[in-house]
Amino acid sequence: MMMGYGGFGWIGMILNLVITLGVIIGLVLLIVRAVRRTSGNNTQAGTQNLTGQSARDIAQSRYAKGEVSREEYQQILSDLGR
Repeated sequence: MMMGYGGFGWIGMILNLVITLGVIIGLVLLIVRAVRRTSGNNTQAGTQNLTGQSARDIAQSRYAKGEVSREEYQQILSDLGR
């Protein structure tokens, strides 16, 4: 008695499920990669503005944004003083 899926029965159904999930996951990864690539151009423009700043200015702006704590900021300033 043939059960479909080319006579493989449950094995054919599981194999079909695995292949289908693989194709769906592959498509999702391609879409995510394409979106990141197109939106990545905008983030690079923001980092290029920092090239004309001194290290102290960058540390000060990071401290003002809350990216570093007071202790880390003071450590950066003392390291730059050397």
